[in-house]
Amino acid sequence: MGSLICVGTILGAFGVSGQVRLRSHCEIPEAIADYGTLSTQDNARHFDIRIFGNRKNFLIAEVKNLQSREEAEQLKGTRLFADRARFPETGEDEFYHADIIGLSVYDQFGSHRGEIRSVENYGAGDLLEIESANGTELIPFTREAVPDIDIGQGRAVVEFADQSRGSGNDLRR
Repeated sequence: MGSLICVGTILGAFGVSGQVRLRSHCEIPEAIADYGTLSTQDNARHFDIRIFGNRKNFLIAEVKNLQSREEAEQLKGTRLFADRARFPETGEDEFYHADIIGLSVYDQFGSHRGEIRSVENYGAGDLLEIESANGTELIPFTREAVPDIDIGQGRAVVEFADQSRGSGNDLRR
């Protein structure tokens, strides 16, 4: 778990006075402003933002010291990071995506199956993208499909649908 977590991305300019379109990666989009000063991943630049509007797919934000549309447009694609220490503690069975990305994945029988590469959501709930020697699999991030996550041990147990107790070549009839 790194000390900086990506909480948003500047999508480009909004208007002519230096405001930006901002995609928040927070569960409540406006909560991005609650983390105080944000930075780039290398900590080279810092941003104080104030949210003043919410559209369907982005927030409208003012970035302190930006004066023009041109300055705002130069920030397009900039990822914004907050210090992990500023995040509230999670409850039981709650996880920040940043905490589970990179965990080793084991199947229900203890065999290593790969690693969690990302958490995606295409509108029907979170999916874990698992990278393995066989390629990439998307697994629903539900208690049934992922019955155990142990952040301290760096592992997750996934109930893969393609595997049962038998070998798949069971000749009993």
